[in-house]
Amino acid sequence: MSYQQEAVLRDGASIVIRSVGSGDKQGLREMFSRMSALSINHRFFGAKRELTDADLRWLDREDSRQSALVAVNCRGTCDRILGLGRYIVSDKKPDLAEIAFDVGDADQGRGIGTLLLDHLARNARSRGVTVFRALVEADNAQMLEVFARSGFPVHQQLDERIFRIDIPIAETDRFVSLAADRERRAAAQSLRAIFAPSSIAVIGASRTPNTIGRAILDNLVRDGYRGQIYPINPTAKELAGRPCFASVKDVGAPIDLAVIAIPAQHVEAVLLECASVGVRGVVVITAGFAEASADGRIIERRLRDIARAAGMRMVGPNCMGVLSTNPSVRMNATFSPIYPPAGSVSMVSQSGALGLAMLDHARSSELGIADFISIGNKTDVSVNDVLSYWHDDPNTRVIALYLESFGNPRSFARLAPQVAREKPIVAVKSGRSAAGTRAASSHSAALASLDVGIDALFAQTGVVRVDTLEQMLDVVALLSSQPVPAGPRVGVVTNAGGPGILLADACEAHGLALPRLTDATLAELRAILPAHAGLSNPIDMIAAAPPEHYEAVIEIVGRDPNVDSVVAIYVPPLVTNPEEVASAIARGAGKLPAHKPLATVFMSSKGTPELLSRGPRGRLPSYTFPENAALALASAVGYGAWRRKPIGNHWKPAAEHEQAIRARVRAWVAENPAKSWLPIEEIEALLALVGVRVATHRRSPPFPEAAAVAARELAFPVVLKAIAPGLLHKSDVGGVVVGLADANAVHEAARAMHAKLPALTGFIVQPQVPRGVEALVGMTYDPSLGPLLVTGIGGTAVELYKDVAFRVTPLTDVDAREMLDSLRGRALFDGFRGGPAADRDALIDVMLRIAALIELVPELVELDLNPVMVLPPGLGAIVVDARMRLQARA
Repeated sequence: MSYQQEAVLRDGASIVIRSVGSGDKQGLREMFSRMSALSINHRFFGAKRELTDADLRWLDREDSRQSALVAVNCRGTCDRILGLGRYIVSDKKPDLAEIAFDVGDADQGRGIGTLLLDHLARNARSRGVTVFRALVEADNAQMLEVFARSGFPVHQQLDERIFRIDIPIAETDRFVSLAADRERRAAAQSLRAIFAPSSIAVIGASRTPNTIGRAILDNLVRDGYRGQIYPINPTAKELAGRPCFASVKDVGAPIDLAVIAIPAQHVEAVLLECASVGVRGVVVITAGFAEASADGRIIERRLRDIARAAGMRMVGPNCMGVLSTNPSVRMNATFSPIYPPAGSVSMVSQSGALGLAMLDHARSSELGIADFISIGNKTDVSVNDVLSYWHDDPNTRVIALYLESFGNPRSFARLAPQVAREKPIVAVKSGRSAAGTRAASSHSAALASLDVGIDALFAQTGVVRVDTLEQMLDVVALLSSQPVPAGPRVGVVTNAGGPGILLADACEAHGLALPRLTDATLAELRAILPAHAGLSNPIDMIAAAPPEHYEAVIEIVGRDPNVDSVVAIYVPPLVTNPEEVASAIARGAGKLPAHKPLATVFMSSKGTPELLSRGPRGRLPSYTFPENAALALASAVGYGAWRRKPIGNHWKPAAEHEQAIRARVRAWVAENPAKSWLPIEEIEALLALVGVRVATHRRSPPFPEAAAVAARELAFPVVLKAIAPGLLHKSDVGGVVVGLADANAVHEAARAMHAKLPALTGFIVQPQVPRGVEALVGMTYDPSLGPLLVTGIGGTAVELYKDVAFRVTPLTDVDAREMLDSLRGRALFDGFRGGPAADRDALIDVMLRIAALIELVPELVELDLNPVMVLPPGLGAIVVDARMRLQARA
């Protein structure tokens, strides 16, 4: 089977990992020629002058026992092979494979061997291999390091000067974590030429004012870009006081970044020129590609192929550019005239127009920006790449995202939590409408509206989701300047009762609380405030409150142990000076405990005085209305709660069970490549391999007498279920009868069922499971996000009540508990109104095992376990009815 995946090396260069073929003989010989005598000796345990036809004979031989992958990049039209990895399965032990690598000396140390090992292990696991074995000379330090840094456990035994190394290749949590970290660091390195270039070529720089190419050139010059600027225009000699060049080939100096703003029909040729001279990054401003037409999509794919083949990262096309306020860079490579104040917020926008609005608001509200990027069609550089870069960027404290679609949500799900545990991510994701809701045949699919997957993804990964750009900027203003609140308790200081009440209402609506202050705090407040001031939180200091009251009350309320954050509201009356109050609030903020944030509401048509941000804490977030402050605080509180919770653990089946599952699925899909519902026996076998209990059953032909015979093999009472083509929800058509006490009752029920359903092909008879709480555990496939696990209150009314929660797999035990806690009917598991409690831990265990099955079976497109009968504590949970559909993946 042909294999091809893109990857990024440790130094940021892009490569392709693909299957080796017979056409690679010359390329492998050339790679061998770049290996030193020492490298050759390490690989072949002796001297060797060249690769012969005999050495490469395996390339022409079809063999299911072996697999080989090459790492390639491209210069011009030919693949250049950087490395080769190969394994051969043992004749005696089919779960063991011997592995070896070849990498040219100049390319060693770039992470090629590690990547080849990762991809070969993925391939080998699918064939039932569990252990790689390598023979390595004791002085081959680089190869030993590849294995040691892989994330796999390494068992080595020295025999004279040769290490025999055994590597179990199961995908452990440690391996997944280290592999994700390698991927993140490599992606970050690849973007340094985008965000911190030492030289920029502006291709399409023009003499004509008000053109995009001229605007970009002028912005770079005006805003003080620190590196070299090379205007590219074939008809000009000089632009903006700098020599102009006909093409990048004429510059004669290294170019880190090329910004392309020329007609669409010329972009491909110019990109090839950039590749030929070693440009490291490009920003394609030009529109008219995938967003415009089918032909445009084809051309855009070619642009991506050119960039990736050259190891060159590409932003866009159809974007507005990149900006960095880093003092050592000062780059405005956009066509926006706005250069925002420097700060700690980094922003990415998929929309150029909204990107302009974001920059404009940042400048008008004095929100400090570190980096800004408009990714446009995100043909190459994605949100995931940008997150990887900002994760380690010391200038970035908060990340703001405007998204219209996801490129690789599975990678996002792995990456975002790593970033969010250190830096808040605030996102607006458009597309909440129901226009994309799919028709669905299972409960799990029918319950998944268009947007629940995004909510689930963000909830798991710690991303703060907001509905509007205004809300996003409000939240970012707080998180970029204040500590994350330790809890939801808010102390409010105001000079007007009405706004305080509005804030209290908004806080309650968003899950915040206004606690009673301690007696000691109230005593301090009484000592300085007039007798008619309100002290019941909100603290209403009355309209005539002087500036010194703001300073003192903020300090007193902020010290209260019942308060996690403070909001100061000011409505400018005639008797006080707003500037003096702003200065007092800023001084009061400086006296708060370092871990408690302060937000302000300055309800003035003149806006927020600059003095508000000149205190010891620097810039203070200020909002025009109380509701904005409440939402920002609630978002920050939710983020803090996510960051404090434990990461949790996944459940994984034993390696032999994984292999058995994959074998059954491969066999079934090979015989049934289209979407197909599995028979109950096949479902039970798969569930048994992940340790999920299923109610015993007997299948019978579609005759009442046969159903009665089957029932006698079980303990009464029993349940009778119909089997018929296309019969998905049996209870809707009378296809389920419960509580049948003896064989005669089964016979009569089967006869009546046959009369109603003449297309019957058989019956299922099950012992009636003891009563418990009926739950649903299922899965549906979202075309944007992949598989979604669903859990909720089950039974026949599941779609009526829609009391369900969704999460993206893989699932941790922490995720599973959160899912159950989010249900409206969660009290049922604790014994609602005197009813019996249910085994919540057993249901969580089922959820984790099903999540592991989903991860193992990418062919799974729909799954319903409904009901899962959750028995009293200690008695477990039993699947009563199950449906599963598989489809071959491309």
